[in-house]
Amino acid sequence: MYLDASALVKLYLPEPGSDTLDAAIQGRSDLMVSDLAITEIVSAISRRRREGILPAVSCARLHRQILADIEGGLYIKNDLMPEVHREAERLLLAIDDIALRAADALHLALASLAGAAAIVTYDQRLAEAANKIGLNSLP
Repeated sequence: MYLDASALVKLYLPEPGSDTLDAAIQGRSDLMVSDLAITEIVSAISRRRREGILPAVSCARLHRQILADIEGGLYIKNDLMPEVHREAERLLLAIDDIALRAADALHLALASLAGAAAIVTYDQRLAEAANKIGLNSLP
């Protein structure tokens, strides 16, 4: 299962659906993430810092924890290689009825090329695009 940033962030910050997602993935060893998702999460926690919701020290701690979890093997890391970009570009050109963003196309390409059975996303547009290309979307 490929986790996009909207799903991965729920595992590190309390949000609606965090407890349900945490319970659903407990003990799984097939969770895939990418550096793209990590960068998007850092963007989200930095926004919360700017808004005064999260202290800077918490942002740095969360970032270190995510990186440590990846290094520790909690997730399978997928890299943004040139073939992922080409697949994302193909998807952007092929999907006409969904306003797919570049980052979303990259997530789809990463999940698809890695052979994921599903993408876990809380982004409705990404979920629709995943279903359109034959990739299951959860929740």
